[in-house]
Parts: sequence; C-alpha cells; structure tokens
Amino acid sequence: MSVLAISSQVVRGAVGNRAVVFALESLGFTVWSLPTITLPWHPGHGPSTRIVADDDAFEALCEDLAASPFSCEIDAVITGYFATGRQVRAAARLVKRLRETRPDLIYCLDPVLGDDGRLYRPQEIVEAVREALLPIADIATPNRFELEVLSELVLETNADLTEAARVLGPATVLVTSAYAMLSGSIGNLLVTERGSDLAEHRLIENGPHGGGDLTAALFLARTLQGLSPDQALKLATASVFEILARTAKRGANEMTLQTDAAALVTPMAMVQMRRLAAPRRR
Repeated sequence: MSVLAISSQVVRGAVGNRAVVFALESLGFTVWSLPTITLPWHPGHGPSTRIVADDDAFEALCEDLAASPFSCEIDAVITGYFATGRQVRAAARLVKRLRETRPDLIYCLDPVLGDDGRLYRPQEIVEAVREALLPIADIATPNRFELEVLSELVLETNADLTEAARVLGPATVLVTSAYAMLSGSIGNLLVTERGSDLAEHRLIENGPHGGGDLTAALFLARTLQGLSPDQALKLATASVFEILARTAKRGANEMTLQTDAAALVTPMAMVQMRRLAAPRRR
C-alpha cells in the first residue's frame, strides 16, 4: 500500500515527515513524501533558516500529483505541518482529486498548530485547516490544545474532549496528550462512533519532539493494516511510548528511530487501556 505524506522536512532529527516516512516504511508501506517547508532542525532547538516553496509552485506540484498516471497507487494521505494557508487549500484539492479515482482513499489530518497552550501557526492556517481539511478528513489526530483551538471550546475533562471530538467532523479522532487517570501518566483518547477509549502510559519528562507526528503515522498505518480502532490505538501508543522512553534513557534530544525500529513493528511496552464512553446514540 502507498501513502502520500505532506508535512515539514528537517535536515537533522526525527520530526515531521522524517518521522512519518520512517515509521510507514518500517511497517512496509511505500511513501510519497511532499515537504511543505525545509528546516535544518526542529524549531525547539533554536531559530534557523526556513525554506518554503513558492505557493504557486506548491499548487502546481499538487496538480501534477493529482494528474499523474501513478496517482491511483495512493491508498491514503496524511498531512501535518503547513507553512501557508494556500498550501492547506492545495492539499485539500489534491485529496479531493485523488478520491475521484480512489473513493476509498483514507485521509488522516494531523493539525500541527500548537501545543501546551501556545499557538505556533498563524490564524490564517488555523482557519484553512478548519474550513478545508476537517470536512474531508476520515481521521484527525489533534493534541488537546489543538482540539480546543479547532472546536473553540475550553476542554477540562476527557468527557469534554469526547464531546468536542464528536462534533469536530472526522469519524475517527485521536486526541493526544489527553487527561490521564493514573498519576504521572499521559493518555491518548480515541473517539469513534463505537465509543471512546483511553490508552495511558508513563509521562516521559523532557522527552524529544515528534511524538505526535509518530502517533498519527502509526495509527494510520495500523488502520490501513485492518486493525480495529482500539487495537490500532494500543499498538501506536505502545510504540511511541517505547521509543520516547528509550530515547530519554540514552539522553538523546531527538527520537532514535533508527536504533529502535523494532519498536515500530513489534512494541514491547505495556499501556493501560480503558473504555470511557459507550457507542454514540443514533
């Protein structure tokens, strides 16, 4: 199966498409990689040069992909970081064009907009994501803060997160950094028509960047492999937790995916699974 990944590209590190492509290829997927921006490293490591494709050129490239005789090979699309609002809308048009020949194509939206109460993308991009991408996404993987931004609600409990996820648009919403029920832990909350499930693991203090990118890619991969939503949640969460824990133990400031590739395929870490809500009433 083939996945088109649209996100940021860093020269050093394992975030954005560097994490997404490695994870998907490790699980046997062919990946088409389209960068929205090129950076020498994650912005959290300090200011740096940003190389952003001209909007006209980016739109033309998306049109080339949509018109390509090979476009029928694409089974899914995953998007992450966007540099401009026009990139967002070009990606939305691309997904729609691809679905003309592949109606069953799965689109996973990772709305990389902010975290920890801080919005690091301009309002133009927030609005473009809300208007152009959310309505066409099958899966969305916002963190807790991004869900607040997109829903324009204050979300103080997992029940709040569940209700916001259910009106967000996509049929499947995976909320990362959800409220954990165990002390010293963090959770991923999965909300579908079947109900809501929480996967918890120990919080990794000062962990490396890229966990959200990796979670979105792995959840999509497991979904494409035919696993049930709760099993996809469990495996994706276990893989990310194991890699973050191993990276932190080594004292590395970037995920050591190349060393811990086995954790992507067969994670050994244990996560606590809880059913929080029953299926939604029709």
